[in-house]
Amino acid sequence: MTRKTIRDIRSEELIDAAILAVHERGYGVVTMSEIAARAGTSAASINYYFGSKEQLMESTMRRLLDILKQALLLRFENTSNAHERLMAICDANFDDALFTVEQTSVWIQFWSHAPYSTSLSRLHRINRSRVRSHFRAELKQLLPPETRETVRRALQAYMDGVWLEAAQTEAEQLAPADARRAVRDVAALLLAR
Repeated sequence: MTRKTIRDIRSEELIDAAILAVHERGYGVVTMSEIAARAGTSAASINYYFGSKEQLMESTMRRLLDILKQALLLRFENTSNAHERLMAICDANFDDALFTVEQTSVWIQFWSHAPYSTSLSRLHRINRSRVRSHFRAELKQLLPPETRETVRRALQAYMDGVWLEAAQTEAEQLAPADARRAVRDVAALLLAR
């Protein structure tokens, strides 16, 4: 196991603070000082560890994408066929470590700002391409060519809608297990058509 450096620990603290601050104040208005205050440090620390607010935001998004990746890889370990892998993809998008009120809020806000930020736009394209590719690989084995793309789009749109609704909730916490059950139900309906 790799030992964490002080730099790694401080960066993680600033990313945690960014998630909470962006959720509470909004991506467009939160300041480096507010984020730093949440982490118990100064705005100069953000410049020292990340270079800018934009780079902190990119690192925050990378962290969320890494949580998604790790959830997917973990779920793939227990699959043996295309249907199980498709369900693993659906489940990973609602993993307990990812699907929280704060993180859904940040996720939606980041993606809404992606068209205006080169680095976020790049991450958005990579993420969408990766999700699309995963779905297509499994649906290719499960459905005839004429229905695959419709089912893929419907599943992605459903998942995006759940995330958008979660980001707007006033609940103090989400129910990831319920979200996983629901996306599996939607997938079953789409596969049965």
